[in-house]
Parts: sequence; C-alpha cells; structure tokens
Amino acid sequence: MNAVARQSAPQSEPRRRLLLASDRRDQSADLARILAGIAEIETISTAQLPDVPSQNLSGIVVDINLRSAESVQMVRRKLLGGGYQPIPRLFVLADELHHGSMQAWALGATDTIARPFDPRDLLARIRAAFPDPSETTEAARAEAMSKGVAAAHSVLVKIFDRLPAGQPLTYHDVIRAEAPILKAIKRSSLREWLAVVGRHHNESYRLALFATGYAVAFAQHLGMREEDQRRLTRAALLYDVGKAFVDVGVLDDLDGLQGERLHKFREHPRRGYEALAAEGSFPRETLDVILHHHELLDGSGYPDALHGDQISDIVRITTIVDIFTSLVAPRKNHVPLMPLHAFSRMESMGDKIDQRLLQAFRPVPLGG
Repeated sequence: MNAVARQSAPQSEPRRRLLLASDRRDQSADLARILAGIAEIETISTAQLPDVPSQNLSGIVVDINLRSAESVQMVRRKLLGGGYQPIPRLFVLADELHHGSMQAWALGATDTIARPFDPRDLLARIRAAFPDPSETTEAARAEAMSKGVAAAHSVLVKIFDRLPAGQPLTYHDVIRAEAPILKAIKRSSLREWLAVVGRHHNESYRLALFATGYAVAFAQHLGMREEDQRRLTRAALLYDVGKAFVDVGVLDDLDGLQGERLHKFREHPRRGYEALAAEGSFPRETLDVILHHHELLDGSGYPDALHGDQISDIVRITTIVDIFTSLVAPRKNHVPLMPLHAFSRMESMGDKIDQRLLQAFRPVPLGG
C-alpha cells in the first residue's frame, strides 16, 4: 500500500506533512480522506515504516490492529528507536478498552483516539498535537495564546460567576478548554502565559490562570503523554472551584486568617467537591483533586487528614502548584516571593509535600 492522499492548498500556506502507517486497509482510506483536509498524507503499511523518519514530518498516525503480534513487533522496533522520539505519534485504536490504550503507550504513542470517533474530534487532536509550519509564526503563537486564555477564562466564568448562582458547570465545559490551553503554552511559553494572565483584574481568576499555566508547563516539561497533560489541565482549572462559595473578604486576607474565618475558608475543598459531585459527570480523579489538594503527606492537611500513599500523584502535583502559586502570585495583603525564595520556603516544608516532585517542578518557573 503506497497511496498518497493530497488536497490542494495555496502555495503561500505551508501545510502539515503526516505519515499514516496502517495495517487496516479496510478503514484507513476513510481516515486518510479525513486527515487530507488539514495535511498532506502519505499512507504506507506498518511494515514500510522507515528506520529513520524524514525531517519534515509534522507527525505520524498509526492505525494498527493490536491483536496482530507481527504488526505490534514491527511498530515497536521502529517507534521506540531514537529517531522517532521528537515526533508526535497518534495511535488510532479499534475501541476504548483500557488494555488497548496501555499497549499503545508501550509502543510509543504520544496520544490515542478510539473508533468510532467524530471526524471533528480527530482533526482537533491533530491540530493540537501536530503543528503545521504556519503555526510557528509570531502571529500564530499570539493567536494560540489568545484562544488558550479565552478558553480557560470561559471555564472560570462558569465557576466563579454562574456556579454560585445555581447554573451547573459540566465536564464537557472543561473538556472543550483543554486543547486550546495546551496549545497556547506549547506554541508560546509559560512566561508569555503568565504575562498575559497576570494582567487580569479579578484576583480569583488570576490565581487560577497562574496555577493552570504552571501545571500545564510542568506536564509538558516532564514529557507526559497527551492524555496525562489533559488530566492535569482539568485538575488545575478545577481544584479551587470551592472558592466560588467563599466570601470575598475571606479570600482577600488568606495569609492572616484565624478562628472562624479560617474555618470558613477550609470548607472550600468540600464545598467544591459537593457541587461538582452533584452534577454527576465529573470523574472520580478530578473530584479527588478538588477535595484533597490541601492534604499533606504527614497527615496535617485538611479536610480528611490523609497521609502518605492515601494521596495520589495528581493531587501531590496539584498541591505543589497551588502552594507555589500562592507564594509567587500578586494578591491582596501578600508580598509575592521570588521563585527561588518560594522554592526555599517549600523545601523547608520537608515531608509535608513530595520533595521529589518539587525538585522535578523546579526548572519550570525558573526557565531551565
């Protein structure tokens, strides 16, 4: 199989070049036609995957039958070689079964999508993961940043303005914001994200936008697979949803809270958890982050005094992002710390937080 699917485009507008490697002749023709709308597609069999990909590829789409041991071994040998590591690799799976997704990651996938899929969803994934040459211009980066900040802002409007008024926030509202946010920071930088969102007039929005930027940049710095980046983006957008139910006067004096005011503030994880749990569409992991992002490894956190292995990795990451943001972001009645001083403060917390993850996070805001 050596077909090339192409769609004409203006010569002044370079397009993505994608390699579609397939052992599913019965379905890949339709897949190629969908992809041809936004890219130049070369379709080959999995057996024809080159040992070293060409340098001008934007990405590789692998349409593979995971039940074929021969195809699996062939793809594993090729994609796990060093030449393919810098190139995004989207696997198209026959279904959404967990073991198929796990096998795809083991074969070198950076993202997966399962049949049956909506063509619009597939193209959105491609656009987010596989940039075309025109997206590397300064204007394109600025546009991506604008769309990413707008997507995050739309979620925060629903959280802080509409949720307390009884208008529900849905999981779909958050899912729609993921790709533009990830694309904004990937195409531009954390520094630019912080500069843009730091000008927001609303403090609660500003802190949430800061935390989202740090979390996404951390995920990308660690080289997390696409789905894990999306999971962390959701967590960062939503973990402080309970603040929507806290009096503004309390939020304005977080560093000086005592007595009943401190007690009221410490109700926000459970109030946020209860609001989204009642909506019914949010996954357990997301609700866990909302409820437990103030838990500490030594058991001294709240609301449930969890400790050690009772606290998941995504909660630990979110806790680090939350503490760091609270230390460095400008807010009322608080003198922001420089990043190095904030890290020193967090290192002094010892076994209250995951120091291994803290050190992994350290290069993200320091830019190196």
